[in-house]
Amino acid sequence: MTIASVDRTIALISTASAEGRPTAGSTCSPDLARNPWEFDAEAPGYGPGSSMGDVIPTGSPRQGELPARYRTASADELAERIRSAKAVLGERVVILGHFYQREEVLRHADFIGDSFQLAQATTSRPDAEAIVFCGVHFMAETADLLSGADQVVILPNLAAGCSMADMADLDSVTECWEQLEDLYGTEPDASGRVPVIPVTYMNSSAALKGFCGEHGGIVCTSSNAQTVLEWAFERGQRVLFFPDQHLGRNTAKAMGVPLAQMPMWNPRRPLGGNSDEQLTDARVILWHGFCSVHRRFTVDQITAARAEHPGVRVIVHPECPMEVVDAADENGSTDYIGKAISAAPAGSTFAIGTEINLVQRLAAAHPEHTIFCLDPVVCPCSTMYRIHAGYLAWVLDGLVGDDENPPEALNRIVVAADVADHARVALERMLAARPPVPA
Repeated sequence: MTIASVDRTIALISTASAEGRPTAGSTCSPDLARNPWEFDAEAPGYGPGSSMGDVIPTGSPRQGELPARYRTASADELAERIRSAKAVLGERVVILGHFYQREEVLRHADFIGDSFQLAQATTSRPDAEAIVFCGVHFMAETADLLSGADQVVILPNLAAGCSMADMADLDSVTECWEQLEDLYGTEPDASGRVPVIPVTYMNSSAALKGFCGEHGGIVCTSSNAQTVLEWAFERGQRVLFFPDQHLGRNTAKAMGVPLAQMPMWNPRRPLGGNSDEQLTDARVILWHGFCSVHRRFTVDQITAARAEHPGVRVIVHPECPMEVVDAADENGSTDYIGKAISAAPAGSTFAIGTEINLVQRLAAAHPEHTIFCLDPVVCPCSTMYRIHAGYLAWVLDGLVGDDENPPEALNRIVVAADVADHARVALERMLAARPPVPA
């Protein structure tokens, strides 16, 4: 194990706590020390971690029982199984890993990145027969949309969803859209801009990406959100932004949009809880959604970091609440955070406001710096944490097959044809909306 392993950190904290010894930290749930397959047979839920208090929608995907040989294997045995399967499969498989994955999974990835980078990576290996996506459900859907017709996309654990993505569903967004059309009409203004353009964050279902594609909209990520909003404002008088209110607010505010022109849409209330006047004056209508990982970061944590580490450089993700972004020195995507640390002079101190797996990995990769997570409590992304090396070994072995079992694509993710065409349109617009390269 390396010091980048959040698994090891959690195990050390759990063991010390069970033995009544002082611990060097704490976790947000003792259940983090359990294996994710222990939750597969329990009541539906996101699992321990940052989203454990969020309500999971009825009918969310469930993961079947992982075979015993993967549940009882040691970490070293699983790593060897994965390496052996990759050696057999060769160029026939490509493994994509999100920055927030546990180290024990990410060490086997062929490509590592944020959601935007991994969407691009999906198209980089057209000869691969299978794409194994170590991320969450909406990312695997995106890979299926962008991959070739003869490629299969696999999600190692079907229970790896996203609570933020689940905060906006097609029925609620469609109802919102119909109310806005009743208010605004559908005719463009004198400059040809339509009344409203839908923009969905990458952290959303394929159905919502399809909605955007069908209604002249686009997908964004945290790394190109400003470029996408500029694209939308060129085509529309205002934007409906879902599901993450914080990314929408922080991005639009940085572009000069007043807070008074960014009303919140609560899908459980008529007109989202707004008046006709508020919506008429709006530039960006924000959906009532959020990321439970980034909602944990607070201004008090920043104050404490500055008091303990004078001169600390605080960088947070734009999914954090506005007050946290305003109190930080900088905000940016996971890729931005990594590049900022790499470019800093040796001896720099960083307090980072994003998911703990990435923060610990950055700290391990840059021993010349002092790097720590703003939140002192270890609380990983609940759904990313549902992916474990055991599941990765299982799906890779499935692709290899054996004397008794022919090769099989386990946990295949397929987007319905009636959704896919419109969703691809929105994603292609996103991929074309590249942020300007810094000078």
